[in-house]
Amino acid sequence: MVNGKTIVFSKLAEDCVRNGQRVLILAHRAELLEQAADKLYQATGLECSVEKAEQTCLGKWNRVIVGSVQTLTRQSRLNKFPKDYFDVIVVDEAHHILSESYLNIINYFEDSYVLGVTATSDRADKQSLGKVFDSLAFEYTLPKAIQEGYLSKIKVQTLPLSIDFTQVKITAGDFALGDIGRTLEPYLEQIADLMKAYMDRKIVVFLPLVEISKNFCRMLNERGFKAAEVNGKSENRNEITEDFANGKYNVLCNSMLLTEGWDCPSVDCVIVLRPTKSRALYCQMVGRGTRLSPGKEDLLILDFLWHVERHELCRPAHLIAKSDDVAKRMTEILEEKGMDLEECEGQAESDVLAQREEALAKELEAMRKKKARLVDPLQFEFSIQAEDLTNYTPSFGWQSQLVTPKQKAALEQFGINGDAIEDSGKASMLLDRLKKRKEEGLSTPKQIRFLENKGFKNVGIWTNDQASNMIGRISASGWRIPRGVIPATYKPA
Repeated sequence: MVNGKTIVFSKLAEDCVRNGQRVLILAHRAELLEQAADKLYQATGLECSVEKAEQTCLGKWNRVIVGSVQTLTRQSRLNKFPKDYFDVIVVDEAHHILSESYLNIINYFEDSYVLGVTATSDRADKQSLGKVFDSLAFEYTLPKAIQEGYLSKIKVQTLPLSIDFTQVKITAGDFALGDIGRTLEPYLEQIADLMKAYMDRKIVVFLPLVEISKNFCRMLNERGFKAAEVNGKSENRNEITEDFANGKYNVLCNSMLLTEGWDCPSVDCVIVLRPTKSRALYCQMVGRGTRLSPGKEDLLILDFLWHVERHELCRPAHLIAKSDDVAKRMTEILEEKGMDLEECEGQAESDVLAQREEALAKELEAMRKKKARLVDPLQFEFSIQAEDLTNYTPSFGWQSQLVTPKQKAALEQFGINGDAIEDSGKASMLLDRLKKRKEEGLSTPKQIRFLENKGFKNVGIWTNDQASNMIGRISASGWRIPRGVIPATYKPA
């Protein structure tokens, strides 16, 4: 949320100024610098100095500076500043921070505190960003923002057009734009025809190349749309986007120009005709339509039956899915029928959980035969219904390190097989959960495994005393189920 995060760091800058600190807000585009300065003034009344091209903050009294990355990254510009000139650096669109231009600035002002804000990070981003940042201070997810009413509900309609991308090459980790353009071009007329059913929507279309964007705009106008096109060389770009916002046009075509720094809350339909492997980029494109607006009921994503071979393509499911297998199942469901994205996620999670439980049942059968002394962590996670443990992904460097001998020993004391855990972050999270369960008097991993092997259900939510009592009864019965007890339906009193 551009407005949301800008207001947040504006208030932080205000607090820093009250403490006598100097703040640098870094951005890589003029629109983002202007937006930051405007929001800062609206939220706090503070005015900014500018460090960009011929403009400089040196000699000015303002304690907040908005700075252009392209300007400040030059060594000649940096050398004009004492290394301790800024106390705090705020990096807008922080998913760009690993680029050399940003790192030059961060490394020069090495004693400054650095805050990164972004609306488009995903799990892979966060792991990489751990090379610069020490911790994740706060995360506000898209599903939560929708549930709490700060963003529009998202609906997905898969259109019955099969687009073959199996021959598209990969360049620099994503689909090659030239190949995308050549592959997409034969489908444009059909896509324009299918869009006629959605003329009542305010639509933004993302396309791979400027010429294709212009051609598609022409096709839409031939079919009765009021379509406009903008690109990096459009001299009247601001005029066109304002006319679109004011209703003169109902479709705006662009070649990746409107992914950052542009906001039109009334957009209620997004079409991504620039397929990508990058979840961050996909979120940026769809994010142009997630704002709330008077009279707007939802955001509609029009999707197509994209066919790829070796590479995963970002689809609407990836906006909210907690894991790749849930995203895969959501995509299958959405291709069968159009529906609300959150509703689809619930159904997909239920299906995936059933598949996992079936696979786990087979694994448990094998474990029974082996009579393993320690409990497999995956079995424990499913037994206590800990989705956060099951879907855990390391965010920072230390979390990706190997499980330490001390962690393994601690896990074994709880009855968990530490050798089955991949990284230190997961081990730390699991140990915290085990300690909390012990403090709350809940069943132990070994109690859970023993009773579930006997056919009891949901033992993970039993107390230690309830589990111990049933194990005692089974022991007194010669290690057989006590008479009158049906494990599958038994619930402790």
